[in-house]
Amino acid sequence: MFKALPDHLSRICLFKVNTGCRDGEVCSLRWDWEIDVPELGTSVFLIPGEKVKNREDRWVVLNRVAKSVIECVRGQHPERVFTYYGRPVRSINNNGWQSVRRKLDMPIRVHDLKHTFGRRLRAAGVPLETRKILLGHKNGDITTYYSAPELEELIEAANRACEGKSGKTPALVVLKHRTLSAAAR
Repeated sequence: MFKALPDHLSRICLFKVNTGCRDGEVCSLRWDWEIDVPELGTSVFLIPGEKVKNREDRWVVLNRVAKSVIECVRGQHPERVFTYYGRPVRSINNNGWQSVRRKLDMPIRVHDLKHTFGRRLRAAGVPLETRKILLGHKNGDITTYYSAPELEELIEAANRACEGKSGKTPALVVLKHRTLSAAAR
C-alpha cells in the first residue's frame, strides 16, 4: 500500500506506523515541537496537550524509520513537518488515501496504522508500560520528565518494531480465529 500512495502520504503513513501517532497529531506536527537529544544522537517531538486526544502532552519517540522520514522532509516547510505543495496536510484520510484503498481493495483505516505499531511493539516483547508511552495512551504512573536512560529505552523499544521478529505470530492468528468462530455459535 505504501508504494501505491502519493509520496507525501506514503511518508506520513510510514511515520505513523512507526510512531503510533494519531491522524491529528501527525497532521499538526510542527518543527518547533522537536527537541534535540544530542546525548542519544536523536530528537523527539513533544506535542502539546491541546493537540492530543487525552489532552496530555505527548512524547513522540522516533525509531530509525520514523527518524529517516523526518530527515527526508526536513527543510521543506519552516513550520510544519508534513506538507503537500507547501501547505500543511489537514488529514491523512483524504482523496489520495481513499483512491488507493479502492484501487487495491484494502479495507484499511488510517487508525489501523496506529494499531499496527502497537501490535508490532507487543510482538517484539515491549512491556505494557513502555507501549502505553509510545502509543500516547493515558497512564498516571508516567512521570512528566524523562532522563536520558529512560528515553534511550523508549528509542530502543520503538526500534524493535522495525526488526523482523515483530510480525504476527501464528498463535495470535489462531486465537483470533477461535474467538470469532466461538462467537458465531
